[in-house]
Amino acid sequence: MSELSYSPEEMMVVAASRLLDPDDVVFIGIGLPSKAANLARQTHAPELSMIYESGTIDTKPTVLPLSIGDPELSRTAKAVVSVPEMFNYWLQGGWIRTGFLGAAQIDRFANLNSTVIGDYRKPKVRLPGAGGAPEIANFCNRTLVLLRQNPRTFVEKLDFMTTVGMLHGGKSRQGLNVPGRGPQAVITDLGILEPDAENGELVLTHLHPGVSAEAAIESTSWPLKVADQLVETEKPSTKQLEILRALVPSEESNVAELIPSTADLE
Repeated sequence: MSELSYSPEEMMVVAASRLLDPDDVVFIGIGLPSKAANLARQTHAPELSMIYESGTIDTKPTVLPLSIGDPELSRTAKAVVSVPEMFNYWLQGGWIRTGFLGAAQIDRFANLNSTVIGDYRKPKVRLPGAGGAPEIANFCNRTLVLLRQNPRTFVEKLDFMTTVGMLHGGKSRQGLNVPGRGPQAVITDLGILEPDAENGELVLTHLHPGVSAEAAIESTSWPLKVADQLVETEKPSTKQLEILRALVPSEESNVAELIPSTADLE
């Protein structure tokens, strides 16, 4: 079987899926994290339990959900609970091992901004906000961050700290007295960064095939540290790509077609 070509996004998803344990319990939303978790469940992690932020417990969708309210999630879940129960019992109770996060900005200590770009009182862009990200980062045993790497996203200083990563580095996170270990990997379209064990600063440890360390450094606004022994990420296998692409809903099952346009409502 010939090797399939793949996109940077597919490389990100495959790299993230490989970081999930065979029996992991994962808190996810829609987008790349959903793709990564579903790919893992259909490859090396058949016992993986997926928990979507809408309250579906151990769901097993056959196609990628279009939103957290997609009926495919509740239809294939073992249970559906309220959002308050999801956060108060399942998350804060320590039942969820891994949480996926994204953001508009990240700094060298993996702190995240999803609130504003620019001054908080007069922002250039008003973003969706925290949602459950701070609680996920604090109460999941570990968090994995998926972001495309460029200087506007990987910034020297956040415009606003929405979610704490390693805070100021060193032992500053431990001072918060939260159970979660914080971000353990940042998966990008260029490689993988991991926090240094001593000071918590992100270090480039993996490069995706065809990417240079110089490209990753140029795509980061702070002086990015590079591991002495960089590892090249394994390419996606043909099987992984076929499974990943098969997860995309077909046109026949796309419920978006059933939603009336604004013109229909006028």
